[in-house]
Amino acid sequence: MSTESAHYVIADPVIAGVAAWAAITTPGVVRLEPGLRGLVTAWTRAARQRWKGLDPAPADGVRVRTTDGRVTIQIDLVTAAADQAAAVGRAVQRAVTRFVAEQTGLVVAEVTVSILDIEPEAR
Repeated sequence: MSTESAHYVIADPVIAGVAAWAAITTPGVVRLEPGLRGLVTAWTRAARQRWKGLDPAPADGVRVRTTDGRVTIQIDLVTAAADQAAAVGRAVQRAVTRFVAEQTGLVVAEVTVSILDIEPEAR
């Protein structure tokens, strides 16, 4: 009888896609905003995935770092003017932490939310 155990690795782009979905579905979030660094990262990731014949997951504005099974996530987003920015940021942190843990089984060590803009209400 073998006592081998399986070891699974969930790639950072997959984690980023899960985190992006959790963030964008949080009330008060208008959109994820990649910023300059995020644009370069997203372009590189998308090019690599397209080269492999895969459709890139929508994860603009999300950066993931995995160390020793613990995940650190950075999210850049835009909120609606009708909502309190700090409350939206906290809600995104909770939603992303919970959803990434549920979907991947990984421990989320930290979720950092940067609010890059507050979108004014339509007139």
